[in-house]
Amino acid sequence: MLAKEIMTTDVITVGSDDTVEDVIKILLENKISGVPVINENKEVIGVVSEGDLIIRNQEIRPPAFIQILGGVIYLDDPEDFREELRKAFAYKVADIMTVVPATVDEDTPIEEIVTLMSGEGINRVPVVRDDKLVGIVTRADIIKSMAEKK
Repeated sequence: MLAKEIMTTDVITVGSDDTVEDVIKILLENKISGVPVINENKEVIGVVSEGDLIIRNQEIRPPAFIQILGGVIYLDDPEDFREELRKAFAYKVADIMTVVPATVDEDTPIEEIVTLMSGEGINRVPVVRDDKLVGIVTRADIIKSMAEKK
């Protein structure tokens, strides 16, 4: 079975200039857990998920470090800290979205999609044709296809 056989084609999307509050409303109203972020050409430039949103409420801890001979050695990645700060104080989708998300094309087999989702720890994969969004495959789509096989 291929992505085009199980994907949802009526995809709810947002733009990078939409607000975080807009995304929260969209997720709640549509009972979904994430949305692709597209540009004016319908190209996928990111994804916003519940995980990206709840990070706004987590405790932010600066990276651990030690000082030796006047220098600083970080024990945690300072870039991870910057990313947490960016998402915690985000107002626009561009500030909270996961940039360069995994995508698949219409002819990608389900087995590859499942492997990608499991390996990346993601719940949805945008489906593209010529770099343009044409659908989305979620874990629910995969489970539904499994039920239909029987």
